[in-house]
Amino acid sequence: MTTTSVRPLTRPTRPTRPARPARRPAGRPGTRSSSRLSQVNGIDWVLMGAVLALTVLGALLVWSATSNREDLTGGDSSAYLGKQVMNVAIGLVLMVTVMATDHRRVRILTPLVYLASVVGLVLVLTMGSTINGSRSWLMVGGMSIQPSEFAKLAVVVGMALVVAERADARWRTRVGTVDVVAMLGVAAVPATLIMLQPDLGTMLVLSATVFGVLAASGARRRWLVLLAGGGVAAAVAAVAGGALKAYQVDRFLAFTNPDLDPRGAGYNVEQARIAVGNGGLFGQGLFDGSQTRSGFVPEQHTDFVFTVAGEELGLVGAGLLIGLLVVVLWRALSIAAHTDDVFGRIAAAGIACWFGFQAFQNIGMCVGIMPVTGVPLPFVSYGGSSMFAGMLAVGLLQNIHLRAISAPAARMTPTPGVLVRS
Repeated sequence: MTTTSVRPLTRPTRPTRPARPARRPAGRPGTRSSSRLSQVNGIDWVLMGAVLALTVLGALLVWSATSNREDLTGGDSSAYLGKQVMNVAIGLVLMVTVMATDHRRVRILTPLVYLASVVGLVLVLTMGSTINGSRSWLMVGGMSIQPSEFAKLAVVVGMALVVAERADARWRTRVGTVDVVAMLGVAAVPATLIMLQPDLGTMLVLSATVFGVLAASGARRRWLVLLAGGGVAAAVAAVAGGALKAYQVDRFLAFTNPDLDPRGAGYNVEQARIAVGNGGLFGQGLFDGSQTRSGFVPEQHTDFVFTVAGEELGLVGAGLLIGLLVVVLWRALSIAAHTDDVFGRIAAAGIACWFGFQAFQNIGMCVGIMPVTGVPLPFVSYGGSSMFAGMLAVGLLQNIHLRAISAPAARMTPTPGVLVRS
């Protein structure tokens, strides 16, 4: 009996094509719209709101300080208001540009930013304009630019880059002697050029910023004590040795004793204190300050703009302005504390030191607790360079914040090019 093989009754199946991936609906992760949405959601809106509020308040104060000054406006009472609004608009464009730039590119561009700052400071000494005894301004396209304002940001990011190249991304190490010397070298070149102008106010702000960056980077206490002592000794030597100009010495003497020359070197301090004292609790009203309308306070739309707030908005309005500045400082420190990227951490801490000390110095000289040095109030005083540099710094803060909340996985791995030490 023969056996025959029986074929299966089922038909052979054809190979199936791989299923097409389902289309992602708009707004889901992985789409361009999602990336844009995540950037919008990742913005520090508290920081943004505080900065915008300061710019609006500052524009109103500048308008009040200049609307009755025909010697400044040429009869157009809103001339300086329009200029300040333009400064804010350009600053916002710069801020958004930095905020939207890839964080790796920001770090790559840092040496170029530092080099451009140094070149600007050199050009000031060779072809700059002298105003109030200091050669600090360059005329670029009909606009007066002060490179020393941008040097503050350049020094911060330059020092941050030095630390980032020597530390690991999880912040497990303390900077050593070589690191501190390198950071001081980064700061020394712009500082020397600024002192040659001479711009004592910017030099004080820069010194405080450098000290803060060193402290935030983890420099040993002996370095901080040495630098603080050296700074005090250098200041005493500068005054005693005649390194400061006569008007700078007079300002310091007027600070220690405003009644010594109330119509000369002490005039600014005395008139500023009168204006702030006139405000009382609620102020005399915007555009109604007696000192402001009479033009008794020199440079009231720039260095002494806080006196307008004190006189016309009173303690309440001036307190609101200070509160907004504190919010900016708080957000900068918070961003520094919540990022594991070394470059971002040091840069954010440096910006906080810069804004904090400059605001303290400006307000302090308006109320008589700090000498007159001619530094602007961040986001409030009239001026393009200060506004542009401040907005660039805020854009960097937002960039660091976006990086911190959008790439948690990236924070757990060392940054390329960073030396990892256990």
